[in-house]
Amino acid sequence: MSIRHPRVGPKGPGGCVSSPGVRPTLPRSVDMPERSPLSALPACFDPLRTRLPRALAALRLSCATSVTTSPGRQRSAVRRCADQLRFTLVAEASDLGVSARTTSPFERPALSPWLQRPHAYDAVVWSHVDRAVRSVQHMTELIAWARRHGRILAFGMPEDGLPLVITPLAGGSVIERCMELARDAQREAETISARLTSAHAALRETGRYGGGLVPFGYLKAPHPSGSGWSLAPDPETASLVRSIISDVRSGRSLLAIARDLNELGVPVPRDRHAQLRGRSTGGRRHGRDFDRFRWTSGTLSKVLRSPSLIGHRTHGGRTVRDELGAPVLIGRPLLSDAEFDALQVTLESRSNGTHRPRRRTAALLTGVAHCRGCGGRMYFATRKGYAYGDYLCRATARGEVCPAPAGMRSDWLEQYTLDRYYQATGKDGTVVRGDLFRDGVRVTVAKGRRGGGPERSGGPDTTRLTFTIGGLSDSRWGD
Repeated sequence: MSIRHPRVGPKGPGGCVSSPGVRPTLPRSVDMPERSPLSALPACFDPLRTRLPRALAALRLSCATSVTTSPGRQRSAVRRCADQLRFTLVAEASDLGVSARTTSPFERPALSPWLQRPHAYDAVVWSHVDRAVRSVQHMTELIAWARRHGRILAFGMPEDGLPLVITPLAGGSVIERCMELARDAQREAETISARLTSAHAALRETGRYGGGLVPFGYLKAPHPSGSGWSLAPDPETASLVRSIISDVRSGRSLLAIARDLNELGVPVPRDRHAQLRGRSTGGRRHGRDFDRFRWTSGTLSKVLRSPSLIGHRTHGGRTVRDELGAPVLIGRPLLSDAEFDALQVTLESRSNGTHRPRRRTAALLTGVAHCRGCGGRMYFATRKGYAYGDYLCRATARGEVCPAPAGMRSDWLEQYTLDRYYQATGKDGTVVRGDLFRDGVRVTVAKGRRGGGPERSGGPDTTRLTFTIGGLSDSRWGD
């Protein structure tokens, strides 16, 4: 006989739990199980047998400003849902300024680390389905994760007054309802995106600033027509741009200039944009938190190659042109056309001719393998003439100096990781990078020693390697 929760009301439609005194809105002919959703869980989830389920509050907002009240409304809805289900809120994952349309729950700065540690709580609670996902695919992945780890997904649904609860043993009707809401959220996001794309295209054609990252050397200013905004030279950074260009022409490398900018504390374009909008600098990138971001040769190259330096409106790094093919101007230029052309000739003369469209990497351990020396990600690099490559520390590309940069053959490191992963999970078959992300796999590599004999070609030195999963290391997986 199942134990009914003392404060949870009768079952609502689609597996929802109603609060006391709230009637289900659908007829009794709808198939509604007799038991509470919590009674179908293992004993560790039963509040009468051991403890109240621990819940993680999850908040998300695409655009966060200082005046918005949405986070407060979401918190209220999450707390109300937790009270109805008798959950104990133990932590909050707040992703403000994060789009659900382009970012899955497993990629969000605040939520992703928690999803990699499912042992720390029993349930995740959102105020509404669209705060969790705006994609049917992402909802499918989230439900699969919850079932794999035996966690509860709960959505407050304040407009309905009935929480939507997905337990590890939830039936088809509950899943179908959740997918329907995810599909509605996806359609809404696609409609909003199409409208914004059209609006920004119209602003580009008229030379108006339509939002987004302000080009380095500029700041937002009223449009001369009196309607909307344009760009004007920024007194604090426009002179700096000219100084950088002078250094480039004198023969200094972009890497050396980037190091000087970092030492002087000059904000990168993203941080300068945040300062102009009254926001804090830095943020989370590649699983690490930064108080401010650093200049790199790549960041500097983008600034110096942008046609915005001559006042052009740009989109995707290229000049926007009108119907006659003339450049659309968005502000007073920092350089003359002749100065800009001469700068591009200088930059091209230093290029190795390898510029090509950036492709998404297929390397298994990108985002999984980290350098022990600096804690940064390691990236795959090919070896010409070899079937394998190497995973290498790329601190220099991030504008940093690693005290002990690590590197290891890709086939060795990937096989080591897969062996430990299979041993830790008991799984078999093909493993993709998404599987490693969802299970919180992390491999750290220490710097190797110089020299050595033939034994070095026999396989990896596992004393340099550390494998963790779900945020916890286990000596059973080491050598």
